[in-house]
Amino acid sequence: MTYKIFDPRACSLGEGPLWHPSRKQLFWFDIIEKKLLTRDETGPIEWSFDEHVSAAGWIDNDRLLMASQTGLWQFDIRSGERWHVVDIEADQSITRSNDGRADPWGGFWIGTMGIESQPYAGSIYRYFRGELRKVVDKVTVSNSITFSPDRAVAYFTDTWSSQIMQVPLATQDGWPAGSPEVFVDLTQDKLNPDGSVVDSTGCLWNAQWGAGRVAQYGPDGRLIKAHELPASQVTCPAFGGSDLKTVFVTSAAKGLDGALDGQTFQFDATVSGQFEHRVIL
Repeated sequence: MTYKIFDPRACSLGEGPLWHPSRKQLFWFDIIEKKLLTRDETGPIEWSFDEHVSAAGWIDNDRLLMASQTGLWQFDIRSGERWHVVDIEADQSITRSNDGRADPWGGFWIGTMGIESQPYAGSIYRYFRGELRKVVDKVTVSNSITFSPDRAVAYFTDTWSSQIMQVPLATQDGWPAGSPEVFVDLTQDKLNPDGSVVDSTGCLWNAQWGAGRVAQYGPDGRLIKAHELPASQVTCPAFGGSDLKTVFVTSAAKGLDGALDGQTFQFDATVSGQFEHRVIL
């Protein structure tokens, strides 16, 4: 596999890559530095905030739904302004948002975690048509929120557990419709599942923190291939590009001093991804 550097800015904790399908543009976050980043034909762009920001979905061509330490916000890409949508653990000073993604029904799933990774301090929520509901409790490091192309299941992980879970979804509205079950168990391999995305064929691509790779698993949970990258702390993949066959991968430089740590990479896939679902407010 041949990788390229998509963006050389070294993020302390790069996360939440989102390929905006109408703008044909990648957005991602540096959670520790409280920044939203992108680049266009003019070069690199970034916005700074007064709290941690971590994940986003797209509302329309010029607006994102952005998750922060205290809640969800509408963010105007043109003006840089944001507007409050709903509080999420705004009264809990020890937690912040982490991984998140829009689902096929237009809802938005967002995980929280302790700022210092306090055990079981976080949860996973879903915001849908004005309702915020907790769907997973007692999570230490929330990650891998993504959805199968047939809309049958949602995936998620508590990175500390080394298990990627799957939960069935109700056909009519996308709320969880059963108990979570193990999709991939990485405990024997001592691997740490971070962010994930599912391609158009139903394969799940998981960034594995500390292992410097994105692992591709079939719909049955079987390992298909591990794609190696030159930064050990890879955090999340996203499909993008003109044909959705480019895989972008964020990484984290926190605690490391390698020349490529924290940069955002890209490589070509033989399958296409899914278009990121639109958030419906």
